[in-house]
Amino acid sequence: MTTRKYRILVVDDEPSVLTTYRMILEQKGYEVVPAPSAQEARRALEGGRLDLLLCDLSLGEKESGFEVIECARRCYPGLPSLLLTGYASKEISDRAQRLGISVLFKPIEIQEFLGAIHAHLSAHDHKTASGG
Repeated sequence: MTTRKYRILVVDDEPSVLTTYRMILEQKGYEVVPAPSAQEARRALEGGRLDLLLCDLSLGEKESGFEVIECARRCYPGLPSLLLTGYASKEISDRAQRLGISVLFKPIEIQEFLGAIHAHLSAHDHKTASGG
């Protein structure tokens, strides 16, 4: 990891899941901005630089993770995003693919979780460094 600390917005309406993600990521040196709702996520998007968005699909509200990611991309074009869900369906996979969103299916192995985060941050850094 570079000396710059990556800032990750994590959105999940389950407090224990949000806490677990935050603890894992902070132990790996990431700065975590936790948001327990779509509304809190939108507020966090106004709070400065973000390097990655991790968002649960089902937020127990009128909005899903897809809407949060679309809102984030309006604020931060090109922001890498991972959609986390326990619901594997063709519809979800197809929609995510159309929107260029990677999906991780719960339960997620920690190494898979961290590997996906590292890959997205590295790809974004490379894209940013090459001017794309």
